[in-house]
Amino acid sequence: MLEEAMRAIAEHGLAELTMSGLAERLGTSGGHILYYFGSKDRLLLEALRWSEDRLTGERQALLSRRTTIDRRLDAFVELYLPQGPRDARWMLWIELWARAAGNSELTTAQDEFDRAWQEDLEQLLLRGVRRRRFGLPQDEVPEAADALLALLDGLSTRVVLGLRGATREGAVRTARNAARNAARPLA
Repeated sequence: MLEEAMRAIAEHGLAELTMSGLAERLGTSGGHILYYFGSKDRLLLEALRWSEDRLTGERQALLSRRTTIDRRLDAFVELYLPQGPRDARWMLWIELWARAAGNSELTTAQDEFDRAWQEDLEQLLLRGVRRRRFGLPQDEVPEAADALLALLDGLSTRVVLGLRGATREGAVRTARNAARNAARPLA
């Protein structure tokens, strides 16, 4: 149900999505969906939570791979970025950002999701510092992770909205370069 809700939100946007339209796609009733979610904001939150839970598993698997720290950083960047224009997961994020300012439940959830990505990226960068692969001072790791995630959000937004010249490939290239510069590899 949440996967289909995610696709429907990506296709039409939350403002245009009706519970009856989603119910029709699912072969159920609008009342049934309202019973479980209560509102579009709640549906958005649960769809995004479902998506982020799946990504957390993927992120944990890539962070524990037996490969170089550079390859894990590249994999983190690739997992974070959208697959292309109107990527369903990223369409949920755009909807969340648009609605979070007036909704404390959405703001809290956004912070929770953001913090998980931030903590994992910090741990990855710290491993690189401790293994003397990255020349980044240890006390600058949180700031470097925060800056890199902000860049990834900006690149992702441009790709998912299909802005002129914004491609996944270009975003990956830009993000990888920024990640390497932020971590300042040792020579």
